[in-house]
Amino acid sequence: MAKRKRANVVSSFTIIKGAMIEDTYAVFQDWNFELSREENLRIVRDSNTIGATSAGWLRDVYKVLHRRFDPNGVDRPLVDLAKGRCSYDMWKPILLWHMTRDEFLVRDFLIEWLFPQYEEGTLRVRTEELTPYLRALHQRKLVQEPWSQSTIDRVASGLLRMTTDFGLMSGKLHREFESYHLPEESFLYLLHAMTAQQPNAREVIHSKDWRMYLMHPDDVERELFRLHQFRKLHYEAAGSISQLTLPCESAAAYVKELAA
Repeated sequence: MAKRKRANVVSSFTIIKGAMIEDTYAVFQDWNFELSREENLRIVRDSNTIGATSAGWLRDVYKVLHRRFDPNGVDRPLVDLAKGRCSYDMWKPILLWHMTRDEFLVRDFLIEWLFPQYEEGTLRVRTEELTPYLRALHQRKLVQEPWSQSTIDRVASGLLRMTTDFGLMSGKLHREFESYHLPEESFLYLLHAMTAQQPNAREVIHSKDWRMYLMHPDDVERELFRLHQFRKLHYEAAGSISQLTLPCESAAAYVKELAA
C-alpha cells in the first residue's frame, strides 16, 4: 500500500467532525471511478446525494472525505466493498483501517492510549482523562502550536465518539469498553492488507494495528488457528517460526472474491 504524504499530520478538524461512517458508505456506494475524487465529491456536495440536513454538513463531508481517502487509488478496495453492498458490520472495521492510514491521531490514540487502558482493566473512560495525552502532542512535535483547552476538549470528545461509532465502547458521558469481536471477513481483509506491507507472519501477528480492534497477538493467533482448522487459510507455528498463506494474493483480490 502506497505511503501517504500526510500520514503523520494531526488534524483536529477531521476528528472533531467525526467518523462519518454512514456518509462515507453512502458516498462510496455511488462512486464513479471514471471521475476524479474532486468531481465525485462535488456531485455529492452540489446534489446532496446523501440526504444531508444542511449545506454546512455537505461541505464538511466534502472536506473530510477529500482529506481522508484516495478512492481511486489505495482506498479503492474500500469503495469496491461499499459498491458491492457488503455487510455494514463487516465494512466498518475495514473503514477504520483505511481511515487510520491517514488519520494519524486516531491510530495513535487507539494504539498508544486506549489499548493500554483496556489491557490494564479500565472499565470506563471520561473525556477529561485524554487531556494529558492531547497536551503532549505539542511536546512530541505532532502539532506546531499547543492546542487551547477548548480544542483539546472537542478533540477528546471526537476521539471517544469514534470509539462508540466503531463499536469499541458504549455510552456518552462515561465510555465503557465493549466485548468487541472483529468479523471474520474483516479479519481476513486486514491480514491481506498487513501482509502487503509486512510479509513476515510473526510481524503481522504482532502488528500494533490489531490494538485498534482491542486485540492482543494471542487473540490474533487464536483466530489464525481457528481459520486454519476451517481451511480458510494456512497457518503453522513452531517456536519463533510462523508460516501464513492467505486465500488471495492481495486485499484487492480478496475483495473481488467477496463480491463474486
